[in-house]
Amino acid sequence: MAGAPSQPLAVVVVFVGAISAQVAVNALNEYDDFKSGLDFHTQRTAFSGGSGTLPARPELAPWAKRIGLGALLVTTVSGVLLIPKAGYGLVPIGTLGIIIIYTYSRWLNRQPWLCLIAPGLGFGVLFVIGTHLVLRGQVDPIAWAISLIPFFLVNNLLLLNQLPDVEADRKAGRVTFPIVYGEVRTIIVYLISGLSAYAWIIAGWILGWWSSGTLIALITLPLLLVISRGLNARPHNMERYLGMNVVVVLTTPFLFLVGTLS
Repeated sequence: MAGAPSQPLAVVVVFVGAISAQVAVNALNEYDDFKSGLDFHTQRTAFSGGSGTLPARPELAPWAKRIGLGALLVTTVSGVLLIPKAGYGLVPIGTLGIIIIYTYSRWLNRQPWLCLIAPGLGFGVLFVIGTHLVLRGQVDPIAWAISLIPFFLVNNLLLLNQLPDVEADRKAGRVTFPIVYGEVRTIIVYLISGLSAYAWIIAGWILGWWSSGTLIALITLPLLLVISRGLNARPHNMERYLGMNVVVVLTTPFLFLVGTLS
């Protein structure tokens, strides 16, 4: 298309847009958690409960909001710049992503099922499909299939991180999945969601959608099982399992990518 960025430049713009989207959701979440009073009730871990920056430095709250909105603007501009290359099919993808980022802390965290799937939808499905559309000019069915792998895993990341914050979230007016359905059912959903990611990897290989090399991603499956079993035991070290979950969420898609190149 005329006026479309070159492929290397498009990759850079996609990368900038993706990073700024992550910055936006984190900064806005930090700001909203401070303003709602949630940050004053959480028991922080390395993986949950916020950074603790704003309770310690409340004068920085306006800057957190500015950074969040500014990063969201960068994401929006990045998407607009990519429309000449990807076409207007990118508009609904980007619009839904922006809505998820802006409403996650303010509204989605009060809808347990939407709160459950929004992270994976935004940072799994929309990221994969949007990037594929930009770089390929169309969305192949295989791209939709691949997007389900990070969908399940990213949902699990936020779901597990909500467990230590149940009481604090309840005081702040949130209605997350663990608050409504309890810890036991949350762990069951966590296990089902995680196993769905691995089952999908195996199914795609059987159906010939991707090579056998992608099965290297199954290396992290035992870790998922260790997390699920450990969370059901009493007592347990929640922070330890949150950390292990981060490893599962980040390593599994990376290994899948490596497998596609083999």
